[in-house]
Amino acid sequence: MVKKDDLYYMNLALRLALKAKGQTWPNPMVGALIVKDGRIVGKGYHQKAGLAHAEIIALDEAGKKAKGATLYVTLEPCCHFGRTDPCVDRIIKSRIKRVVVGMTDPNPLNNGKGIKILTQNKIKVKVGFLEDRLRKINAPFIKYITKGMPFITVKVAQSLDGKIATCSGDSKWITSDKSRIYAHRLRQYYDAVMVGVNTILRDNPRLDAWFSKRQPIKIVIDSQLSIPQQADIFLGGGQVILVTLPIGPGQETQNRQILSQKARILEVKEKSGQIDLRDTMKRLAKLQISNILVEGGGTLIGSLFDENLVDKVMFFISPKIIGGKEAISSVMGKGVLRIEKAIRLKDIRIRRLGEDLLFEGYV
Repeated sequence: MVKKDDLYYMNLALRLALKAKGQTWPNPMVGALIVKDGRIVGKGYHQKAGLAHAEIIALDEAGKKAKGATLYVTLEPCCHFGRTDPCVDRIIKSRIKRVVVGMTDPNPLNNGKGIKILTQNKIKVKVGFLEDRLRKINAPFIKYITKGMPFITVKVAQSLDGKIATCSGDSKWITSDKSRIYAHRLRQYYDAVMVGVNTILRDNPRLDAWFSKRQPIKIVIDSQLSIPQQADIFLGGGQVILVTLPIGPGQETQNRQILSQKARILEVKEKSGQIDLRDTMKRLAKLQISNILVEGGGTLIGSLFDENLVDKVMFFISPKIIGGKEAISSVMGKGVLRIEKAIRLKDIRIRRLGEDLLFEGYV
């Protein structure tokens, strides 16, 4: 039977891990506590890739008090060399008596090996605490490390009848100020924000994060490199990546040369005359982009659904009716032919933001 104390301390470790939300990519969020005689003698969380892991920070704080204590850590301690040394070596050296692990590490380099090394060194190990919650907060890392693909969240601001713009292209503003501020805050928790070039041409967004020192990477899907050189996306901080189709020898244009000075041009495979989005995601993962917020438009979002690339949705729905056959819908693409094939969301959560509703769920 699970001890109440173990759940209590693992909850604290999880809350520590969340302090670095949006800062650790491509690494996971990890929190750790060291408890001795009912007292917390050390705590820490992984703050950024390349910096000390949560266990090491907690052990540093505990010092000699770590001897005979229990370590609570949300993710299995690593046993391989990466940007930092293996955590299991330091845990063994500290003479920790017991380790409580939230979930095993999905990274094939570690997956169960860290736990095995600890038990071989006569350290008691318990595994599997708050695993569902831990998997959810580190879903981007899990997909990235096991499938070599970024986790894709689609964010939409739409009317009650599913429109993101009128037939004239007017889209400001469909949702309330409260929804827009909340949606803007989301950007700080993602490695990158992605849009299609039509969104740039219609709305000219900067795609920056007002509330964060670290700006997300800005990605534009633009098969013909038709983005204006003076687009606002090039202003402010944050790297810009323009995803486009390859060109043949001697087809370099002056416009392409100028854009290459403002952004990274990423050439990807073609599929039916369009950008191959699956190849795009694999290429972006190789750039260590693990978590992408897609903000539009309807064509890009529909294509992502068609390719089964979407992991999570966040639909901000305003109580407005726009109507119009030619008005732009939030999800376009090919869609499904039969209702039974429709994408059904799970783990749904609905909340109110002013007069709007936020409908959130996983694919």
